[in-house]
Amino acid sequence: MASDAPSYTAIADLALQSPLVIDGVVNSAVRIKGQEAADAPPGYARFYEQINVNALIGGSGALPARVGYVVDVPFSPDGRPPRLRDMRVIAFARPVPGRPAQLQLVARDAQKPWSPELDRMVRSIITESVSQDAPPALTGIGNAFHVPGTIPGEGETQIFLTTSDAPISISILSRPNQQRQWSVSTGDIVDNSAGPPRPDTLLWYRLACGLPQKLPDAALAGQEPSNAAAARDDYQFVRNQLGPCGEQPAVTAPSG
Repeated sequence: MASDAPSYTAIADLALQSPLVIDGVVNSAVRIKGQEAADAPPGYARFYEQINVNALIGGSGALPARVGYVVDVPFSPDGRPPRLRDMRVIAFARPVPGRPAQLQLVARDAQKPWSPELDRMVRSIITESVSQDAPPALTGIGNAFHVPGTIPGEGETQIFLTTSDAPISISILSRPNQQRQWSVSTGDIVDNSAGPPRPDTLLWYRLACGLPQKLPDAALAGQEPSNAAAARDDYQFVRNQLGPCGEQPAVTAPSG
């Protein structure tokens, strides 16, 4: 079913904050009850799992062949605790200092049942994130300006984004009786031929989830009112083209 497909945004949220991303198989799962499970959400059971590590998808360094962590898992549709032993999973986790065989999930939903689709998505995100030209996280909008053309309905807006690393800029070109064209450049040179980012890529995620809903007034300082209005309109065009970011950041994981 389409609703069962992994959300790119949700998986990127997990993968990009996880020092370790592990493909493994559940070796044992012991139910935790009482006070130690008091903050588990309704409809969830808390377990201490040990998994046999198949592969380290993301992260560096050596891991023991078997690692353990605490996880909250939803009950089965019949209201019973799920059967976890022998389940293949992908876990998004961080190490516990001084305890090499103990991990902590980065979020409550940071253990996912393995599937080929999820495996491909996770590997794609991690591969993009460690490449030399990986788009950095956005930190804000530097400035924006609109230059009208020589005929009515013609013009160009450029928006320069601030990031944690390399610059990113957005260009929007308008021509009479034509659909607006926009492109994203990831570098010092503005390239109007670059085109918009493909959906479900790291650049799309950075923009869809990192851009504010509206162009800040400070970014338009010194612009004529008509040019500022055109820049705001072009910015909203880009936001609409990108679509919604998706799921919200995941809930904090249980401590273990």
